[in-house]
Amino acid sequence: MKITVIGSGSWGTAIAGQAAARADQVVVWSFGGESVDCINNDHNNPVYLGDYVLPDNVRATASYEEALEGTQGVILAVPSPFLRSVLEGAAPYILPEMPVLTLTKGIEEKTGMLMSDLVADCIGHPERIAVLAGPNHAEEVCRGGLSAAVIACEDTQVAEFFKSVLLSDHFRIYIGSDLIGVEMCSAVKNVIAIVCGYLAGMGYGDNTLALVMTRGLAEISRLVHARGGSAITCMGLAGMGDLVVTCTSRHSRNRTFGESLAHGGTLEEYQARTHMVVEGAVAAKSVAEVARNLGVDAPITFALEAVLWRGVSKETVFQELIDRFPTEEFYGLSD
Repeated sequence: MKITVIGSGSWGTAIAGQAAARADQVVVWSFGGESVDCINNDHNNPVYLGDYVLPDNVRATASYEEALEGTQGVILAVPSPFLRSVLEGAAPYILPEMPVLTLTKGIEEKTGMLMSDLVADCIGHPERIAVLAGPNHAEEVCRGGLSAAVIACEDTQVAEFFKSVLLSDHFRIYIGSDLIGVEMCSAVKNVIAIVCGYLAGMGYGDNTLALVMTRGLAEISRLVHARGGSAITCMGLAGMGDLVVTCTSRHSRNRTFGESLAHGGTLEEYQARTHMVVEGAVAAKSVAEVARNLGVDAPITFALEAVLWRGVSKETVFQELIDRFPTEEFYGLSD
């Protein structure tokens, strides 16, 4: 069995190693350059997870055709701002019967598409597209740390296929069908994590971070409900699980960017220094658009959007957020 991973970032690298235990061959597509050469020659990705040694049956290529020829499954691990352009190049080689699993988290700006919608828009056959989410940092998954994720898909057989590819004694896989809920949770939790990082960087304590995570979960639930997903999904691995780890972990680029923001850093400087895309910064804009279109109150998202994309003083915005008068706890959700 051959599995193709599109994307050689930290998650793509870690998931390639995870799939290599079950597949005969794993091919990682990358933009090229140092990552491809080092994966093929040294079984190592020097840009991401630099001290992780990939299994011998993992190789890399910059050719879509070579990566996708004869593959039994495709895993997408490309940051959301680049997913559409990458898929436009890969689409001619992704056959209609190939199952596709996306690890990408976010909502496309202007279109409001979830990542599974975007993938279907590029390659068709939405019934074969699954999504994976959960409280997982690549830095721990690649080293065998006990972790879990949910795979959601319209077709249970597709979800079961990818479960068989990725399941191990340290990586537990659950199955679900609520793509909307899983993907909305995955996109919005990154926004909440930046705000948690900012407040931590400003010296706020555990009570404050617990407050923001809890109110953030309520905000996510309102958005999931309004978008047509199931609010109960927010209690699961893609919701509460991923929210907790992203808001608290030193591995979280969204949390650490928030800390940098508190100390006067900029988004451009942070991304240049870490070579990573801060998904929550992009999501702040697209989630805010979705919330306004749906008439959903999303104060945490609106606050971050104002700071990052509207040029409003972060001190003013976050003070206004803190000064909001508390009302009913679970407003915006029907029974």
